[in-house]
Amino acid sequence: MNALLAVPLLVPLCGAAVTLLLRRTPRSQRITGTTTLSVVVVAAALLLWHTRDGTIATAQAGAWEAPLGITLVADPTSALLLLVSSVVLLIVLLYAIGQDIGGLSRATPQVFHPVYLVLTAGVNLSFLAGDLFNLFVGFEVMLTASYALITQAPTRARVRASMIYTTVSLTSSILFLTGIALVYALTGTVNLADVSDKLDAAPPALRMVLALLFLVVFGIKAAVVPMHFWLPDSYPVALTRISAIFAALLTKVAVYAVIRTQTLLFARDDTSAVLAVIAVVTMIVGILGALVQSDINRIMSFALVSHIGFMLFGLALGTVAGLAGAVVYLVHHIVVQATLFLVNGLIRQYVGHTSLTDIRGLTAVSPALAVFFFLPALSLAGLPPLSGFVAKVALFQAGVDAGGLLAWAGLAAGVLTSLLTLIAIFRVWTRAFWGTPRPDVLEAREQLRSGANRGGLRIMTATTGAMVAVGVAVALAAGPLTEVGFTAAEGLLDGRAYVTAVLGEGAR
Repeated sequence: MNALLAVPLLVPLCGAAVTLLLRRTPRSQRITGTTTLSVVVVAAALLLWHTRDGTIATAQAGAWEAPLGITLVADPTSALLLLVSSVVLLIVLLYAIGQDIGGLSRATPQVFHPVYLVLTAGVNLSFLAGDLFNLFVGFEVMLTASYALITQAPTRARVRASMIYTTVSLTSSILFLTGIALVYALTGTVNLADVSDKLDAAPPALRMVLALLFLVVFGIKAAVVPMHFWLPDSYPVALTRISAIFAALLTKVAVYAVIRTQTLLFARDDTSAVLAVIAVVTMIVGILGALVQSDINRIMSFALVSHIGFMLFGLALGTVAGLAGAVVYLVHHIVVQATLFLVNGLIRQYVGHTSLTDIRGLTAVSPALAVFFFLPALSLAGLPPLSGFVAKVALFQAGVDAGGLLAWAGLAAGVLTSLLTLIAIFRVWTRAFWGTPRPDVLEAREQLRSGANRGGLRIMTATTGAMVAVGVAVALAAGPLTEVGFTAAEGLLDGRAYVTAVLGEGAR
């Protein structure tokens, strides 16, 4: 089973090399990319099945014993997020294939497929990395690929957004590398389990400084307030296939890194107050930003920032229930954000833009599109019985159980943010989906449905529907998902099993 840990890394990299060689045969590229991600989904599902009871799978590259060499680790948290991310990556790839077949995108598919698979490898390495340096490598592989993707079909706005995105990402990467150097100087290792074991001897003040440094590093990448300014300027202008993956995964990989480092490395240092304040401010500032936007993509980008706060709130509680809620919320948010950005892409195909000032009557244009927006949007607001409701109930119950000023402040911010999210959603609904559609919109719809690109539009619609179905499946699987969430949370809070699995019985 441990050999499966290499599959999510090596298969996408091999697939990227093959699709690069097949750049003159787009059909072969599509088949290779789809097959590659399907294999990754199967491997991720097997890893989750193997770790669902708290088992931790480890693998050492080159048969070097830990803490030397490259360590790959899969526990319930990383395996669950790996599976959900792989499913989303596969569906978005199919959506992109529909765009290419229908001639509905100005991207260069010959370049897109290899870079997309490299990004997949970076995401997967970030989830499975057992040491700080390879976590850094995973982020850099992911971000390097994202630099190439965000400039697909370049325009002035995309070039400007890519410059902001690249500058901020490089800044956080420099801070990340600085943090790794400080940890190595202090402990003589970068292996996560070994660092966790050796930080006991470090001065508490120095540990706190390191904890806050890594919180800043991953906070920038996760777009928490006040380090969020780059996201609403970057994601909305990217191509739909790119913004959907960015919104679904890049910030969540950073949230995962926050959870992993703050629980495994710095569990002995109380950063709960800082996390709670950041969570509350992120919730409120993000959703207030969404309410004043007039573009659907920007509204969803600010909502994305806002709801990162819910996950940080679960971490700040420092309890099994709080962390379980954060893990469940991560799964929900990955799926919902990907879905909403795919829906925005379909709106752009019909209307040519996503500005609320010039859209109305989309329900009459495409009832399916209205359903595809309504379900994930209500889930984002936390209405029952959708996945957002399940995740928020878990977090709110954990907050009530924890008690205290910070917990109640987080609960109040969460309730207010959910209400304001609902207002933002109904604002989009009333202005974009109600009313009589404009004649030019109806004409564009008929051209899409009757033209040569109708096959591509059908694939895009079907894959968006598949993403909606995944969101519904998350809600239907609330029981098993919550059980895995609690198992994951117990393992995160008690790092002894992780350290023992990596270093052996003699550790701790």
